[in-house]
Amino acid sequence: MPSTDLPSPLAAAAPKPGVVAVAEGERLDSVGLPGLSLTVRSRPSVRPGLPLALYVHGLGGSSQNWSALMPRLADVVDCEALDLPGFGDSPPPDDGDYSITGHARAVIRYLDARGRGPVHLVGNSLGGAITTRVAAVRPDLVRTLTLISPALPELRVQRTALPTGLLAVPGVAALFTRLTKEWTAEQRVRGVMGLCYGDPGRVTPEGFGAAVREMERRLQLPYFWDAMARSARGVVNAYTLGGQHGLWRQAERVLAPTLLVYGGRDLLVSFRMARRAAAAFRDSRLLTLPDAGHVAMMEYPESVATAFRELLVDTGESTTAGRDGSRTGSGS
Repeated sequence: MPSTDLPSPLAAAAPKPGVVAVAEGERLDSVGLPGLSLTVRSRPSVRPGLPLALYVHGLGGSSQNWSALMPRLADVVDCEALDLPGFGDSPPPDDGDYSITGHARAVIRYLDARGRGPVHLVGNSLGGAITTRVAAVRPDLVRTLTLISPALPELRVQRTALPTGLLAVPGVAALFTRLTKEWTAEQRVRGVMGLCYGDPGRVTPEGFGAAVREMERRLQLPYFWDAMARSARGVVNAYTLGGQHGLWRQAERVLAPTLLVYGGRDLLVSFRMARRAAAAFRDSRLLTLPDAGHVAMMEYPESVATAFRELLVDTGESTTAGRDGSRTGSGS
């Protein structure tokens, strides 16, 4: 396994192995920005003139994490999902900046270049922290904010989340790479699903097979562990920031109507943080899913879609709440 200290220019120049999966109705595009290249997965809306929704994945994820949710919202928004720099099919950033601020800057630069703001911004985990920062510093870009298990600072982190945080320690990623070099892609995927899903048994054989193929592709990328380690370090560093740059302080500055989604079986973001988040975001509504884990948009996409539709209706952004035209409760 290549060193996790591989310089970014070399990593960016390395050929990309394998082919990224694209679901029916989706397309992948590469967007070149100065010092940055982003892959964007899109699913156009079923009718013209709808606002844009931009989805931002979590640590170790990719734009594929949104493939179950996007078709359920294609009648109310245009859907685009980013591969953050160094993840999915996006190469590392030229400056090697994987901090929360660095990732937020990439999202802002994409939105500015896209010229379709303000947008409905949706983030999961790390993506939740990133989109919180974007909404705080660039309110002109955000119509609504939806956060699914956002990685906001916790005073008492769950023990099950500690291994992810350890990736941030210099040298740990390289050590983990050596210790797990005999692990198969199947073993790695089972471990990830056990950590991220409330009930891994809900994953279909087809879904598991697709995840294994994607894991095999990623493990061939020379910068895979470097992007993971540096992004994990970025999360830990963001947790220690205080003052106006602290994520909770920035959450209080968010003006956009905010939907918060938390899973009762989340092993990475504590369920007890839901109430604190609801109090921090000034215009928030809360959806709790007792059986969901860390990736509710993959486990319960219909429930998340229903809550998102209600958010649009409640904030005057849409007149359509459900597929049958009726409003249904999102739960809390």
